[in-house]
Amino acid sequence: MYKSFIVLGFCLINLKALAEEIVTHPYIKEEQSSRFEDLIEILDIAMLKTQTDFGSYQLRSSASDMTESRLLHEVKSGNKVNVIWSSTSPQKEENLRVIRIPLRKGLLGYRLSFIHKDEQAKFNQVQTITDLKAFHIGQGMGWGDIRLYENSDIIVEQAPYQSLFKMIAPKRFDLFPRGINEIYKELDIYGEANPKLAIEKSFAIYYPWPYYFFTSKNNESLALRIEVGLKRMIADGSFDRIFLKYNHVAIQKAKLSERKLIHLENPFLPEDTPLDDAKLWYFPKVGLQPD
Repeated sequence: MYKSFIVLGFCLINLKALAEEIVTHPYIKEEQSSRFEDLIEILDIAMLKTQTDFGSYQLRSSASDMTESRLLHEVKSGNKVNVIWSSTSPQKEENLRVIRIPLRKGLLGYRLSFIHKDEQAKFNQVQTITDLKAFHIGQGMGWGDIRLYENSDIIVEQAPYQSLFKMIAPKRFDLFPRGINEIYKELDIYGEANPKLAIEKSFAIYYPWPYYFFTSKNNESLALRIEVGLKRMIADGSFDRIFLKYNHVAIQKAKLSERKLIHLENPFLPEDTPLDDAKLWYFPKVGLQPD
C-alpha cells in the first residue's frame, strides 16, 4: 500500500510538471541584460496574468547565445527557443507567429545618435534628410533597419554590436543611432572605455519601428496566451506602468521637444502593422512632429 502511494504521488508530480508550460526566451549576456530586462518583465507578467486560463508556467533562458538569424531559425522550429522579441518585417511575419503589440510602444523608432565628442558643431546644422545623407551611419551586422537607412540613400557601415562603440573614436563612421531607451544605458556601460563617445544634442531620427514577440506558427497556444496577457496588461494599466518604469528617465533626458525631428520612411512595414491604434504607441509631447 505504501509503495502504491509513492507511485501515485510520483505520477501526480509528473502530471503537474507536464502541465507546466516552459517558455524559453533568448539567452542574454550579462553586459546586455539592461537592454532586455523590460521585455523579460513584460513576458513574465503576461504569462502570470493568464495562469487561471492557461495553467502554470516556467520562464527560462536558452542555454547559449545565438545570432539573430539563428534565433529566427530556432523559434520557427520551437526546439531551443519558443519565444523571441524582434523588430518586424514582412518575411518575419510570414515565417513566424507575430503578436502585434509593440513592446516598447514604438519608442525604438525615436533615435538619438552617438557621435565623437569633438564633432557636435558639425551636426548642429542638420535639419533634413538631405543633410543627414552627408554622414555615414554605424549599425550592427544584419540589423533590420540597415535597409531602411539605405532606402533613404544613407551610407551604412556594419560591425559587431560591441565594436560599434569603439569605432566612433577613429571616426570609422559619423553617427551610431540608438533608441532613446537604449542610448543612456549604453553610455553608462561603454562610455568609460570609450571617452570620445558622446550623445548628439540637436536632432532625433524617427521611423516607425514596432518591436514584437514572435513564436512558432506551430505554437498557437503560446502565442494566444501571450497576446491575451498583453491585452490584459494594456487594459489594467500594467503595460504602461512597466513602459514608464524603464523609459521615463530616458524620455526626460532626451528632451525630444527641443530637438529637430528627421522623419525617415519605413516602406518595409507589413500591411497589418496597427499604426492607427493610438493606445499601442508612444507619442512625444507637442512640439515634435514628423516632417
